[in-house]
Amino acid sequence: MTEVQQKTPRWAIILHGGAHEVPEKQQDAARAGTRAALEAGRAVLEQGGSAVEAVQAAVKVLEDRPVFNAGYGSAQNEDGDVETQASVMDGETLDVGAVAGLKGVRSPVTLAAALLRDEAILLIGEGAYRFAKESGVELCEPNALIAPDTEKETHDTVGCVALDLHGHLAAAVSTGGLDGQRAGRVGDSPQPGCGYYAEDGLGAVVLTGEGESIARMMSAARILNRLPEGGPEEAIRSVMTEMKTRVGGEAGGVAMTPDGEVGWWHNSPHMPVAFQIAGQSEPQVYLAKQEEK
Repeated sequence: MTEVQQKTPRWAIILHGGAHEVPEKQQDAARAGTRAALEAGRAVLEQGGSAVEAVQAAVKVLEDRPVFNAGYGSAQNEDGDVETQASVMDGETLDVGAVAGLKGVRSPVTLAAALLRDEAILLIGEGAYRFAKESGVELCEPNALIAPDTEKETHDTVGCVALDLHGHLAAAVSTGGLDGQRAGRVGDSPQPGCGYYAEDGLGAVVLTGEGESIARMMSAARILNRLPEGGPEEAIRSVMTEMKTRVGGEAGGVAMTPDGEVGWWHNSPHMPVAFQIAGQSEPQVYLAKQEEK
């Protein structure tokens, strides 16, 4: 933990681009994409915007870059279709907006954020698409999210957590799922307490990796419950290690305490990460945990 992190920051943000092996030819793009996403989220926080707005802005940038498996460049299911999933959670109110089995929406995280203040917390398939039309978010042809093979290197779920100037936390995730997955599959990403969670006074976390394993362990909830014991990195490491032992699977994640201490860990070859907190002059950008040491 750096000296800056030991002080209570006015704001903080950390995000990841998926726990997976990043081919050498895509590594520069992965670093650039996470940095650009961080800059988008940081700009919101520095100007006094909410954590909800910041995580949405950051994840939307990741969705627009085909090096990540979210939005444009998403994985294709067994039928060759793209079915996306995304969630946003407000740590102040515990409001959740989540979508799954979604086709034909340019930015799934934008639609999830539009659902945030609705009574429903999760919409799927045709119902989610109908809500998209009602909400006025940008629609597209379903195949428009399929990137050419020359641009696409499928990784995993992307996500972001943030703390704003008002002391509120938020989390957002977005994913295209798994290549060749069953049509209609829903992973951990739309399920609060599994792939993500945010609660003021408790913390925030977003995960990435083998969604079924993450969901079976209720991994996000376990990590948040362990935050007070050893901090964000140790909480993620201990839960992900237990998960791999008990149910298998590569995974990783980023987490944040209520006062903005950040941490990350993964058991995959790579997990592009970028983070910055108030007082740091430059964002910290890494392709894998080993680079930080």
